[in-house]
Amino acid sequence: MKRVEYKTPEQLKILTDKNRAETTAFLKKLKKKKPKNLDDVVHDLHVAAFSDFDCLDCANCCKTIGPRLIDKDVERLAKHLKMKPSEFMDQYIVVDEDGDMIFREHPCPFLLPDNYCMVYESRPRACREYPHTDRKRFYQILNLTHKNCETCPVVCDIVEELKKKEW
Repeated sequence: MKRVEYKTPEQLKILTDKNRAETTAFLKKLKKKKPKNLDDVVHDLHVAAFSDFDCLDCANCCKTIGPRLIDKDVERLAKHLKMKPSEFMDQYIVVDEDGDMIFREHPCPFLLPDNYCMVYESRPRACREYPHTDRKRFYQILNLTHKNCETCPVVCDIVEELKKKEW
């Protein structure tokens, strides 16, 4: 895999829109086929991409999208900030139209100017797992992966590399 270059969310959106029909068809085919080696291939691409790519040079995810929080995230973050969970909720959380807890604001309220996370050790599970290119049963999140192409340069490049493979 070639070295992943940083792209802004605007650049990624243009690129994703340009390839949307082709990528949608490819991912649909991949989801239907469920290749046995898909996880291994994606994990290898993930390792290769992140061996050269530093998320601190990017932070698109922290700047533009918010994690869905679960109760344990709220408890962990509140404890980290020495707050009661209810105080944390009042200050930082809203419930969206789907009933999910999300941060009130973007960029993330804990993102520092140097792209470091103020609560890194206590960050939400969704942040820990993003961009999900190292998870098992990758075929289950192909729609999410396509959406993440608009945010994460690594995901965008991994999907393009997957298209080159013979399935």
